[in-house]
Amino acid sequence: MKLVTRLLMMAFAGVLVVSCLEDRTDDMIERTAAMEQEELAIYLDTLAQRGFDVDTTELGVYYVVDSLGDGPFPVSGDTCTVKYTGFLLGGYIFDASMYHSADSTYQFVLNETPMIEGWNDGVQTINKGTTSYLIIPSDLAYGSAGYYPIRPYETLIFKVEMVEIKQAY
Repeated sequence: MKLVTRLLMMAFAGVLVVSCLEDRTDDMIERTAAMEQEELAIYLDTLAQRGFDVDTTELGVYYVVDSLGDGPFPVSGDTCTVKYTGFLLGGYIFDASMYHSADSTYQFVLNETPMIEGWNDGVQTINKGTTSYLIIPSDLAYGSAGYYPIRPYETLIFKVEMVEIKQAY
């Protein structure tokens, strides 16, 4: 009898919890490329109005240099060690190097480690000791599909500090 009572109580608790959860599918607005372009334009205008120098790569990654380093810039095949934080235009942090290693760094081989296209392009603008913000439109990231928790047509921003570059030779 105690087992049946426990099972019923657990079932009731489960139903109670599920019924209290918000059904976000009704509240979700389907994002479009036009929405992203409008949000990105406002964001870039705001940066310019606040005096930030926004540059753009040939591919279309926007970047703002926060602090300058020195030395060569990474090229394809170089091993890069970075500290990074990835967030959305609204400020939501979706990833950071501190989540992946004890020393808060992330190491990858430029254009060989699977990364989004905008990351590989933007990192080439950052030499050792430089900290930059990479503003990556969705067409250079996860596009119309998104990648949870990143919604479709979501611009990504990465604060990236280049810790070290090991040249491929």
